Amino acid sequence: MSNQFDPVISLRGAKKYFGAVHALEDGQIELFSGEAHALVGENGAGKSTLVKIFAGLHRPDSGTLTVDGKVVHFDSPRAAIESGIAVIYQEPTLFPDLTVAENIFMERQPQRSFKRIDFRRMNREAREIFSRLEVVLDPTRLALGLSIAEQQIVEIAKALSLDARVIVMDEPTAALSSVEVDRLFRVSETLKASGVAILFISHRLDEVFALCERVTVMRDGRFVTSSLTNETDENSLVRAMVGRDLEKRTDQLRQFDQRALLEVEHLTLEGLFVDISFTVAAGEIVALSGLVGAGRSEVATAIFGIRRYDHGRVSVDGKELRRGSPSAAMTSGIGLVPEDRRLQGLVMEQSISRNISMGSLKSLKKNGVIRAFTETRFAADWSVKLQIKYGNLGNSVSTLSGGNQQKVVLAKWMARSPKILIVDEPTRGIDIGTKAEVHRLILELARSGVAVLVISSELPEVLNLADRILVMREGRLVAEFTHDDASEEAIIGAATLSSEVSAS
Repeated sequence: MSNQFDPVISLRGAKKYFGAVHALEDGQIELFSGEAHALVGENGAGKSTLVKIFAGLHRPDSGTLTVDGKVVHFDSPRAAIESGIAVIYQEPTLFPDLTVAENIFMERQPQRSFKRIDFRRMNREAREIFSRLEVVLDPTRLALGLSIAEQQIVEIAKALSLDARVIVMDEPTAALSSVEVDRLFRVSETLKASGVAILFISHRLDEVFALCERVTVMRDGRFVTSSLTNETDENSLVRAMVGRDLEKRTDQLRQFDQRALLEVEHLTLEGLFVDISFTVAAGEIVALSGLVGAGRSEVATAIFGIRRYDHGRVSVDGKELRRGSPSAAMTSGIGLVPEDRRLQGLVMEQSISRNISMGSLKSLKKNGVIRAFTETRFAADWSVKLQIKYGNLGNSVSTLSGGNQQKVVLAKWMARSPKILIVDEPTRGIDIGTKAEVHRLILELARSGVAVLVISSELPEVLNLADRILVMREGRLVAEFTHDDASEEAIIGAATLSSEVSAS
């Protein structure tokens, strides 16, 4: 066992302050060769700060960082890389105007004579990495237009290209389907077998137990506990992370209005999805499940009018909706919480209060003027309702954690009292405690009569929230399950079968 040897890298007693903010009070962790070690905790627990210390982005104010038993002081990311540490961050950091291969080998491009870049070799090596990942991705295509899942795969390939001894994976699976997660885990097992130490940060506890030999829990910037994964369980980790047990949904048999608020009939957009038909009733939660790339998000954006579909119709409360018009969708009572909250759901440089009130500015006007006090009071009311944690409503929304940013997007749409809310990947990249709060908000919306369409790559989330589950594969609806009939095996089977499955 690798744990009988000295750790490859360890951090002990680390503290990191940013002014009055104590980001890290007692950071400690040890990574061993050939092991995957999970780091878990709610947003704000100090995980990201610890990762940035490993990456050379932050120097601890106190504490000891050692590599191979020797004390080190990383003063730059390059110093960390030279020590064999590669980091895959939660948010992709690709250059959109460069090719996939150029992003992977940035500043490390293979060269020919006279320092000319050897593009043929670079593309070949990129293909070899994708082959290890069992991913079909063209190294010569521009990064611009890649999906979040594809961007994350490029980031993983970039780390693998460094032949690092320590690979830090910060929420690498947040935007991946179960099939892509399985591929990543197979690669991770190969890395472990070759002696690589992996630090795996995830809010998905099932992934922690599937991949990792050890797990460390942090809370409020402090080390809480560390244990072997085969000597603990999910309930124990949840209690250590949040200090309480989380409630599960108890109203699976609840009744809801059978009146269809949203009707989608034979919706087709050539090259993306074909003949999509379904309904969502008032108070019902319907989930669109399937692999990343199956066309789920494209259907959602077509319903909302961002994409103009070729054939079919969308009706709200019996009235056909004008295609290709987000303003018409909003006027009819549809809201959309998009997959990428930072790029599509928020204006990051604007204040928290402006982001919350953005969808309701018309109603806040008095004599054509919106008073700052009125907007702030409006935002404060919704912050209380959604339990948003913030310092000052005038601060940029970029200062919030991912979970609180997601609540801001929800608040923006809930303030408009929507009839229909489409929520795409509602809990991607947020901690387990905030995830439970987001689920509570979605359930409350449904109980109030809102028709909710949820798109999620997390099967436990789908099974917990949805009254009905629709499965998409390669742009088509291939199966439908009631809550009582659904299981992870059935959903995965419908999403991956090569033979056609008729939707019931």
